Amino acid sequence: MRVKNAINARKKRKKFLKSVKGYRGALSRRYRLAKQAYIKAKKHAYVGRKLKKRNFRKLWITRINIAARNEGLKYNELIYGLKLAGIAINRKMLAELAVNDPESFREYVNIAKEAINK
Repeated sequence: MRVKNAINARKKRKKFLKSVKGYRGALSRRYRLAKQAYIKAKKHAYVGRKLKKRNFRKLWITRINIAARNEGLKYNELIYGLKLAGIAINRKMLAELAVNDPESFREYVNIAKEAINK
């Protein structure tokens, strides 16, 4: 008896075509092109998730640097001073304080200044 693979092949094709629904032109209709588009889109999505993290870190550092310079300290001096003082606060929270709560940020800057001058 001969084994046919049509059901499984159709399932596989439908899975790709369903996932690329909405792509422009033949990419949403032809299996071979749809498969290529799907693979490329997944690759770009993976890379994009990594770039997003990188971009946010750059944004946080920029915000911290601007706020620190307004207080008379450079970004790297602030981070170094906080490390010397034994304060472990991440850049996301520091940037949040710099934007939304300048008084608290000023306290961190003063702590960093004291730690550097010791």
